[in-house]
Amino acid sequence: MALFKKKKKNVTVCPTISDNDKLRYEVGNLQGIGARYNQEDSFTVINALDEQKYDDFGMMFAVCDGMGGMKDGKIASETAIKSLRESFNAMNRTGRIAFQLKESVFLASEEVEKVLDGDGGSTVVTGIIFHEQLYFASVGDSYLYLFRNNRLFRLNSEQNVCHDMYLENIRDRITEVDSCRNASDSAALAQFLGMPGMSNVDCSVRPLNLKKGDIILACSDGVGGVVTEEEVIEALQWPNVQDECRRLEDHIIEHANPNQDNFTAFIVKCV
Repeated sequence: MALFKKKKKNVTVCPTISDNDKLRYEVGNLQGIGARYNQEDSFTVINALDEQKYDDFGMMFAVCDGMGGMKDGKIASETAIKSLRESFNAMNRTGRIAFQLKESVFLASEEVEKVLDGDGGSTVVTGIIFHEQLYFASVGDSYLYLFRNNRLFRLNSEQNVCHDMYLENIRDRITEVDSCRNASDSAALAQFLGMPGMSNVDCSVRPLNLKKGDIILACSDGVGGVVTEEEVIEALQWPNVQDECRRLEDHIIEHANPNQDNFTAFIVKCV
């Protein structure tokens, strides 16, 4: 069986904006099935190509990774995406965007739980760019990076047993970390969409001001958990989003993981 059965790449570029001081955005995505039999990742972007709608309502993106060890990961991720899109379209743009985004993630979790009776789940990393500011939220172990001035910054935290143990140790003033990393269930998710009683969303309280040259990378753990940060940096220094997506895939293939998960990446480049 071939490691990579299919792949999908789409690259779009927003129209040139007449105001030279205004940011515009190049948007691209990468998706592949890896060594799995089914694609259980889903993603979306809204208002990437319509300048007027972006100005009025902002741009929204999301990557959801359905959990293969549970009931129908594809339905879980698609349900989450549908709910997030509906919430974004209904947002009050004069209200608190960060708070509304957080609430939309809780609502998406409730929808996944309802559709799959609490037996299915999905991770999510999502963001809204509005008035050249980034708002973001995540649940689970997907990744959100900012590449700025040739430096890579992880904007979100993984919500897994290992991370929860870290936080507990910090509260107890324990500096030893090996026990957290070596725990048998360290990679198990502590939070995910569809989880009964999901209680925590990792999100921005204040928006991040974007500037020319910034690159935002949102990806499932099939990318972020495989490609090293050094490889991400190398990929994001290519001249356009199409090349950047191609280089991320090249690095995934180079790792030749026989159990390669589905992989999905979404890139927004500020130009």
